[in-house]
Amino acid sequence: MQKEVKNISFEDALKELESIVQKLESGQVKLEEAVTAYEKGVQMQKICEEKLKEAQMKVEKLILDKEGKPTGKEPLDATAEG
Repeated sequence: MQKEVKNISFEDALKELESIVQKLESGQVKLEEAVTAYEKGVQMQKICEEKLKEAQMKVEKLILDKEGKPTGKEPLDATAEG
């Protein structure tokens, strides 16, 4: 099951996490089931974080020289002005 979970998409992991949260918030689950659901929720949260980090590292901006020609790439910093 661990391997299957690693291959899950961000959207599917997020959907599963939302489902778990709704289930736990309902208060209609037994304690053992709630603990199991919580553990799976933590796992889905970690997967979402990993997928977001991967996506963030893929986002890059091009570095242009004075003539406007690309000379390389650097990580995109959303907080930087440019």
